[in-house]
Amino acid sequence: MTARRAVVTGLGIVSPVGIGAEASWESLVAGKSGIADVTLFDASAYDIHVAGEVKDFDARQYMDGPDARRHDRNTHFAVAATGEALRDAGLLGDDGHVTGDVDADRFGMVFGTGIGGIGMISDGIQTLNERGPGRISPFLLPHMIPDAASGMVAIQYRIRGPNMAVVSACATGGHAIGEAMEAVVRGQADIMLGAGTEAVIVPLAFAGFQQMRALGSPIDPDTGEYNPAIASRPFDATRNGFVVAEGSAVLVLEELEHARARGATPIAEVIGYGSSADAFHMAAPSERGEGNQRAMRAALARAGIGPEEVDYINAHGTSTPLNDRYETMAITEVFGEHAARLAVSSTKSMTGHAMGAAGAIEAFVCVKVVATGCIPPTINLRHPDPELTLDYVPNEARAAEVRVALSNSMGLGGHNSTVIIRRFED
Repeated sequence: MTARRAVVTGLGIVSPVGIGAEASWESLVAGKSGIADVTLFDASAYDIHVAGEVKDFDARQYMDGPDARRHDRNTHFAVAATGEALRDAGLLGDDGHVTGDVDADRFGMVFGTGIGGIGMISDGIQTLNERGPGRISPFLLPHMIPDAASGMVAIQYRIRGPNMAVVSACATGGHAIGEAMEAVVRGQADIMLGAGTEAVIVPLAFAGFQQMRALGSPIDPDTGEYNPAIASRPFDATRNGFVVAEGSAVLVLEELEHARARGATPIAEVIGYGSSADAFHMAAPSERGEGNQRAMRAALARAGIGPEEVDYINAHGTSTPLNDRYETMAITEVFGEHAARLAVSSTKSMTGHAMGAAGAIEAFVCVKVVATGCIPPTINLRHPDPELTLDYVPNEARAAEVRVALSNSMGLGGHNSTVIIRRFED
């Protein structure tokens, strides 16, 4: 029996650098930063008040008015990105639901989020304290939980197969795509959405990140001037923290023969997935990125390839001192001499860190890299760190022959996920 293969047949994204795959990719290749002053709330009292917001987004373009009002912003992003991915895959019918020529019972999703509806939670707490329990919305509980997005996506598009929400902090997006791949490969479904979504730019979350002393400064280390676009500078010697961001990305993963039977064109193939736990600390990565090493090795083994076959790594690359150092160590340990020949970039330098959506956004990037032969840069890399010696594709995109790309994600609690994507070949 021929082994089942999970190919990517559709892409959708809502990101700080653009709404839609074309706009987002063009911005990333151009090295355009999506980081700016916070506008979603008054952040003037905060020490850091920049973020990677999704700009000019109107949920009513993707959902009917009542649903748009009742649901959290993270669900809005999920519905919008899914609609684009379904259209891209040729799976969206004229009625706005999944087309009738596929079996919706064998079409599912793993739609992850790091936190879920924290905007609704924050608003609910304020309403409770100011106006009492009788003014709490009856929609609060079902719409704030982490699986609200996956539930609403299923309802909106009539997708009835396996459906779950993965929650593993900033490793969520990678886990979602890996688990979706496995569902296709083991025969549980013919089509799966592998996706992540997040909307954490709210006062409560922002205050928490600030108190962790984890946020990057928008003060240019060279000029002393205020510049939000410089706040995320992965692998730079002056890096001092990450930038909070939001968004959603969706990959349509489909069994190859199923895709061929309906005339779909594969964009790429998901071939490897690894997962591990540091079992070390709730916020700091394990020494030398040991947990990340195990996730990468597991993904390589699952893919059945050697380290020398990987051409590009989209790094977790948060712009924090420890993460960037230990991820570099982990890559060096796993890839050995080949590490010097790898291209490694962090698109968080442009998007910021979208938490549970980050791994999905970066898997989207890897698909585009193998499909186009263009590697987006790590912007703001102006001061090489003598301890970090890999090729981080500084400041400008690069044309390259990339057959295999790897995406790393690491999350609070010590969660790690790695996904490997290969250019589609018969």
